[in-house]
Amino acid sequence: MKLVIISGRSGSGKSTALNVLEDAGYYTIDNLPASLLLALVQELRNTNSAANENLAVCIDVRSISPQLEHFPSLLKSLPADIQTSVIYLDAQSRALIQRFSETRRRHPLSDKGTALQEALIREREILQPVADSADITIDTSQMQLHDLRDYMQQVVLRQTGTRMAILFQSFGFKKGLPLNIDLLWDLRCLPNPHWVAGLRNLSGADAAVVEYLEQHAMVQEMFEDICSYLDRWLPRYEFNNRPYTTIGIGCTGGQHRSVYMAERLGRHFASRGQYVQIRHRELELAPR
Repeated sequence: MKLVIISGRSGSGKSTALNVLEDAGYYTIDNLPASLLLALVQELRNTNSAANENLAVCIDVRSISPQLEHFPSLLKSLPADIQTSVIYLDAQSRALIQRFSETRRRHPLSDKGTALQEALIREREILQPVADSADITIDTSQMQLHDLRDYMQQVVLRQTGTRMAILFQSFGFKKGLPLNIDLLWDLRCLPNPHWVAGLRNLSGADAAVVEYLEQHAMVQEMFEDICSYLDRWLPRYEFNNRPYTTIGIGCTGGQHRSVYMAERLGRHFASRGQYVQIRHRELELAPR
């Protein structure tokens, strides 16, 4: 049996993560009291049900606090042949506050005497034993829904035995570094199409920009150097059971050079059988 435990602070995307696992064929349960986990696992092992193959549960602050204090002991009490993963989602407090403001939902720890900010702080304290036990921690502060779905799909794919997933994400340094990146390349030393007449309003995916960049030998050299590094070290990441690796490709505005390189690298590694996804942060809608 494969067991995935989803946890994290309210508003961080736990429901979205659980839905992705359900779509992937997992039997899912939201808001499971921690004290019932062992009994649930044992019951499913003794029944002839599709749920005895892949199980995903959400255990969070809605559970009883003393149960969460003993969460590490609970994990140790699970049968040794259960393949268990704990995925903890969180976001910066200001991002969570904005999400609660947009959805107008009440935080489970807030009441007339407890403001949202205080509730989020208290929630972090209660969930610390779970956070400390996490195999994967995902910061969703700058994620849109499709970004989180992509990350979860990568985790699921790895758990079902496929190769490590690679996400190439282009971005602009002037808008800050993206979160959750594992490796980063800075392309600001390459010729900038922004200053070429007729190219400013295009992106690195447009043929005219591609043609301009590929006229410069240093662009090819940069591509070859990045490929050489990844060819050598990605297998080491995969050997250590990483479900995914996120590679940031940055330039000044995130529109030309980084987009071009992320697209080219993505095609290169996809052609070699790697599971690849490509995201262009500055070309997509701003995060909600």
